[in-house]
Amino acid sequence: MYLASRSPQRKALLKALGVMFEVVHPDYLEENTGDHLPAEQVERHSRGKAFSILSEVEPLPSDRPIIGVDTMVVIHGQAVGKAVDEEEALGYLRGMSGKTHLVYSGLTLLWSGTGPGERVEATSHSVTEVRFSRLTEREIESYLDTGEWRDRAGAYAIQGRASAFVEEIRGDYTNVVGLPVPLLASMLRDKGQWPPAGWINHG
Repeated sequence: MYLASRSPQRKALLKALGVMFEVVHPDYLEENTGDHLPAEQVERHSRGKAFSILSEVEPLPSDRPIIGVDTMVVIHGQAVGKAVDEEEALGYLRGMSGKTHLVYSGLTLLWSGTGPGERVEATSHSVTEVRFSRLTEREIESYLDTGEWRDRAGAYAIQGRASAFVEEIRGDYTNVVGLPVPLLASMLRDKGQWPPAGWINHG
């Protein structure tokens, strides 16, 4: 597979799955507009990332899809991505304190088709509810000092120190990390490409 992502978390999840993959950094600018619902937004961005690396991996094998992923956090109905600075991250964490927020991830798989230049695409999304405990200002400020919030949707990493903030999760945990693994497996299963070859015992 080709992973159109710069995220170390997504790479770690694929490695844990035993999936063989190659990382290709996407050349895609994420622009969010109020014209799209969060599910539509993350699906659109996942498609954009997948198609942005297509020219770099041609010819695309039929058994080696491109994976494009995009994750977004919704706080009180407001969709947010990665905080641009510490002040914005502070606002995100205060807004999630003691409340439930939603995490959306769009996932696109892109294969070659049977004809010249033909593409086969599958796009879907996953959503998870995450409830934070009530955070003190000291907790928030200490967390921001770690720098872990940088380059994270919603300004936190659930697999890191921010795991201490979580009271309850409804839905897929891996979706919050950044790659909805059950959805990925389901989409690959539909194409007869699950489980991965690395799981097969050749001995």
